[in-house]
Amino acid sequence: MPKPPDDVRVASKAPLLGAHVSTAGGVDKAVDRAVTIGATAMQIFVKSNMQWFAPSPFAPAELRAFHEHAERAQVRTVFGHSGYMINLAATNPEFLEKSRRALCEELLRADQLGLPFLVLHPGAHMTAGIEAGLEKVITSLDAVFVAIPQVKTRIALENTAGQGSCLGCEFPHLAAILQNVREPERLCVCIDTAHLFASGYDITTGAGAEKVFRDFDGIVGRKHLAALHLNDSKTALGSRVDRHEHIGKGRIGLEGFRYFMTAPRFAKIPKVLETPKEKEMKEDVENLAVLRGLMKKTD
Repeated sequence: MPKPPDDVRVASKAPLLGAHVSTAGGVDKAVDRAVTIGATAMQIFVKSNMQWFAPSPFAPAELRAFHEHAERAQVRTVFGHSGYMINLAATNPEFLEKSRRALCEELLRADQLGLPFLVLHPGAHMTAGIEAGLEKVITSLDAVFVAIPQVKTRIALENTAGQGSCLGCEFPHLAAILQNVREPERLCVCIDTAHLFASGYDITTGAGAEKVFRDFDGIVGRKHLAALHLNDSKTALGSRVDRHEHIGKGRIGLEGFRYFMTAPRFAKIPKVLETPKEKEMKEDVENLAVLRGLMKKTD
């Protein structure tokens, strides 16, 4: 794997910045990979993202290896992302029941790892309509929280690009969920820049992005933002098509990302990449270097 520059090894002084990292071989191996690319934040799946349920619980040895990893402190923020099969707005009763059960399991596993939150796509209404879909998501979240009252890991609702019948592509969708669940304190929000752009929010300039987040403050609430997915977009503004691109090589461009890296409102917010990469993760190193470069003052 490529060696990160020396200055990013000083984790205590570095921004909360990293990438989604593989847990292949055990969750502790994700820490190894994150440290290798100089990450101070990382996102992981708590089980296979394309399976309903984990084949077995975490082994005590695996949990111990993660919690007691010698370099765990360098990765100051670790959070999870839920599997892609979960749809809390599903109209098929069997699919909905499986989705709720799968989310319960993932939250339990995330809690065992001590993760502060688990990122979740709100769901797709499957032609039932936005209002009915949001009501189903709210009912599902209430049911999940009732089933696992002891779990401390929160759910971070992620905005979507709005493909098909996906919910969460507009700030009012996220606000409706936050305002109507019985336990809103168990929710927060993760904003994906590629999804934001594809759903019609223009963040290509600092001024434009600042306006978007003033709207976010008024509709959703700044206090709810817990994480950022920093991804450029292969598709155009308002395309409603979710295709991630490397930083500065897509339709958002570097000026938009300069805002995310320098705006005081995001200083303590963990930021992770979900950009394309090969096993060696050299693309992550390159994208992280670009993002860090945007933090440097220019004449």
